[in-house]
Amino acid sequence: MNDLYPSTRLPLEDGDMLAAVDLGSNSFHMVVARYLLGQLRIVDRLRETVRLAEGLDGKGGLDPAVRQRAIDCLSRFGQRVQDLAPQRIRAIATNTVRSLAQPQSFLVPAEAALGHAVEVVSGREEARLVYLGVAHAQPSRPGELRLVIDIGGGSTECIIGSGFEAIERESLQLGCVASTRRFFPSGKLSKKKWRDGLTEASAEFQQFTGTYRALGWHEVIGSSGTNKAIGDICAAMKLTKGAVTAEALPQVRDRILQADHIDGIDLPGLSAERRPVIAGGVLVLEAAFAALNLQRMAVSKAAMREGILYDMIGRGGEHDPRDAAVEALMVRYAIDQKQAARVEGSLMRLFDQVEKAWSMDADDRLMLARAARLHELGLVIAHSQYHVHGSYVVENSDIAGFSQQQQRFLAALIRTHRRSIPKSAFDALPDRLLAVARRSSALLRLAVLLHRSHENGEIPRLDLQADGNQLTLTVSRRWLEARPLVKADLYGEPEDMAGLGIQLQIIAA
Repeated sequence: MNDLYPSTRLPLEDGDMLAAVDLGSNSFHMVVARYLLGQLRIVDRLRETVRLAEGLDGKGGLDPAVRQRAIDCLSRFGQRVQDLAPQRIRAIATNTVRSLAQPQSFLVPAEAALGHAVEVVSGREEARLVYLGVAHAQPSRPGELRLVIDIGGGSTECIIGSGFEAIERESLQLGCVASTRRFFPSGKLSKKKWRDGLTEASAEFQQFTGTYRALGWHEVIGSSGTNKAIGDICAAMKLTKGAVTAEALPQVRDRILQADHIDGIDLPGLSAERRPVIAGGVLVLEAAFAALNLQRMAVSKAAMREGILYDMIGRGGEHDPRDAAVEALMVRYAIDQKQAARVEGSLMRLFDQVEKAWSMDADDRLMLARAARLHELGLVIAHSQYHVHGSYVVENSDIAGFSQQQQRFLAALIRTHRRSIPKSAFDALPDRLLAVARRSSALLRLAVLLHRSHENGEIPRLDLQADGNQLTLTVSRRWLEARPLVKADLYGEPEDMAGLGIQLQIIAA
């Protein structure tokens, strides 16, 4: 980590309890663990088959009965973690919630039921977390590459990584629930339907197989319930000892197709709750085997939920993936690191003075620090409207460690750090983040404005007081008089900041 950018941490202590909630498209999972000497000790696991993806109507809506099924599950999960510290809980939603036209209509009651915020992550971020869980559960040899395939309810993630680092990450709209509905909508099975579905699924894998094959791998590991179920079936059919092989998979498929309808599938080792979605899962895995020319896949017990826990450990120590991601963006977009550091330094001074009055916390401080580092990202595209360009890039990039809400929050700060405040600037944020977003934007605007000249040196006096939505900034008169452009902008700022719902008073003393 660059020493120019020290980060506030939320360090873990021995005995701390952590919880990860995975709102998958097929099942919801919760894992509760205790942190001891840098390791995790699992103390509880909860799982419920919700089949959230079944509720999608193809137009971005969610069936009310399925929504209620999910809410009821989260309410039960919430009872289990109600005594845990909020910063030690992470709940993550994946493909189905990503597919909703109005995700807040689900997220608001979901968060109320769980008693905790729910993050929505991109497919590639989901892939990173899956890999992290598998990598910790089954460490690889130094320097060896591994391919991890995770077939969920709504999507399939394919990752090539080494050690704990995901090198290539892809996410496809193929999952056991979604693919069963897509390729066998009436539940009827036939060889023709299977061939047609396999052709479509294989075409989606072809998007990245060339890149993956060129990179190569030493072993293949499957994660999540579908792969585990297929491995169990292979073992029960005495085809393997639990792995999935190129020889065994067609035999599983042929056994499935002995049934005319999904309800009639009879596979040894297959649970009743898995039967309605196993056809789509096997089809997706067969497509993956064919496209990537796989011969054997071991099965891991770990999945994204374990990855979430280990990601929380990284965030509490020196390996927060968001820091590395921000630094990579700074390099990629040739951001002036010295100017970013100047802005961040003053921003932290301002934040520390209003933190208590505005009930802000260490996470808010971290987000502001990252906004300071990235606020000039758009300059590489064009100076005119660079805050708009930078905001777009941040909102629409795959940035490791960030949820969609976090990226939108960061994008909103970058969008509003200069010029007038558009009325729609914060529309993409959930209501619970609006107040802190507007206040964070006000602090960032002041820090950027005070360093407009890009000159070195600390501002001699910089006092900020907050009282509700009123801010009073006292700055050195002598310093300000020597910088007429900064002075003019600063005295014009109250008018612009009114767009944030904040009243600003400037005092030169």
